[in-house]
Amino acid sequence: MRHYILFKNRQDEEPVSAELRTLVKAVIYETLEYEDFGRSAEVSVTFVNDAGMRIINQRYRGVDSATDVLSFPIISDEDSDSDVDSSNGAVMLGDIVISLERARRQAAEYGHSYTREVAFLTVHSVLHLLGYDHLTSEADDADMRRRQDAVLEYMGISRK
Repeated sequence: MRHYILFKNRQDEEPVSAELRTLVKAVIYETLEYEDFGRSAEVSVTFVNDAGMRIINQRYRGVDSATDVLSFPIISDEDSDSDVDSSNGAVMLGDIVISLERARRQAAEYGHSYTREVAFLTVHSVLHLLGYDHLTSEADDADMRRRQDAVLEYMGISRK
């Protein structure tokens, strides 16, 4: 099965290297594998700065501030093929928007690498695309954290 990861860069603060794109792809692939997704998937990833994130957050969530990552899942019936890209047969899971400016700052704040922060934000967002929501209850939050940690640990991405 093949996954299609589409990248857009809408910021100039942080370089978007081949290594960064490879990292994000690997985290998406590994999260889908961990979750036993079982079908080809299509995910759009957009890199923005804090100003761009603030605009998106305001427009789509009514929140007038920047955040680190946003997920926009495409939700349909489990049995529906309405969310399948007819050109490649992949299930369109949705969009991930990451503020690389915020990721850099948070990595320094939390005392771990920029790579780890981007990987964490990516796995977190993919889980949202798959329907997980840490805001619904403490149990859901703990479950999502466990899944995030498992994927990052399997990939050998540590907190340091």
